[in-house]
Amino acid sequence: MKLLLTSGGVTNAGIHAALERMLGKPVAESRALCIPTAQWGHPSCGPGGVRGLIAAEPDFRFLTGLGWASLGVLELTALPTIGAERWVPWVQEADVLLVDGGDATYLSHWMRESGLAGLLPSLPDTVWVGVSAGSMVMTPRIGSWFVEWPAAPDDRTLGIVDFAIFPHLDAFPSNTLAHAERWAAGIGCPAYAIDEQTAIAVVDGAVEVVSEGRWVRFGR
Repeated sequence: MKLLLTSGGVTNAGIHAALERMLGKPVAESRALCIPTAQWGHPSCGPGGVRGLIAAEPDFRFLTGLGWASLGVLELTALPTIGAERWVPWVQEADVLLVDGGDATYLSHWMRESGLAGLLPSLPDTVWVGVSAGSMVMTPRIGSWFVEWPAAPDDRTLGIVDFAIFPHLDAFPSNTLAHAERWAAGIGCPAYAIDEQTAIAVVDGAVEVVSEGRWVRFGR
């Protein structure tokens, strides 16, 4: 799987170009499935945000509102009840999975429970576009700073990449560089703090930062 890990989505021309390179064709010719599941695990999210994502409302113009050839919904909490024979072909036929934010530990839990996490290695050409928690879920852990799901056993996530992500740099009073530095000091792996104009592209293990904004890399 090819990963485009963002804080705020496909917010500028550079990130858009990186996305189309990964897809190998224009967005307008690509089939997308959006995954709203992480929103259910965060107390600040709810039905309005899920509706906006699915309806590609203006607040989601950088994700579901990019002008996809087709756009469907993949709700991970439903998948265990309908059988893999139904939903696996939906994923295999998609060019891109658009994974919204919320709580990354909740998303990680349902990716495992649904079977989607186990399917990912068989999808080398599919592009994963994450926003916030949709990106953080691919990392080894997110730090207690970002855990909002009360039932989360800890801050561990899928560990598909070997670095952590601090999103929304400078977007909120609690997401300053000083906050990111304190977070990174306890995360135990390489890490990036990224703003809304930055993405991390991962293709065949190669990592590239695509940015028209501000980002910082922290070592071990």
